[in-house]
Amino acid sequence: MARYTVRNLKEIEDAAPKFGLAPDVEARFAREALESENFGLSYQRLAPNARSPFGHKHGEQEEVYVILSGGGRIKIEDEIVDLRPWDAVRVGKDTMRAFEAGPDGLELLAFGAPQTDRSDAELVPGWWTD
Repeated sequence: MARYTVRNLKEIEDAAPKFGLAPDVEARFAREALESENFGLSYQRLAPNARSPFGHKHGEQEEVYVILSGGGRIKIEDEIVDLRPWDAVRVGKDTMRAFEAGPDGLELLAFGAPQTDRSDAELVPGWWTD
């Protein structure tokens, strides 16, 4: 394997349409494209006022989310936190979370480590209800 990899995140396939999440969600998972051995990375976008259709948590993986543009909120377990550009949020393993975009949408990068397989994630449809 090469000692480095360069990929444009916006050129990686958007996985959201495969799961019926478009057009409110855009999700580009870069772990394989970057040939990562130790972490995962994704680019995600929520349309204005959209909410993640599910909450999720990981059994082993810790994640950091960096808000690139727009704003909104994240629900972490029972707490709701407002978000704005350049906020960084660390969420530990076994901690449920979901995002909600504000009127300008929400664009973020998600970093997760250690790298795990897909069975590490637990998805809970409709987890964030009012």
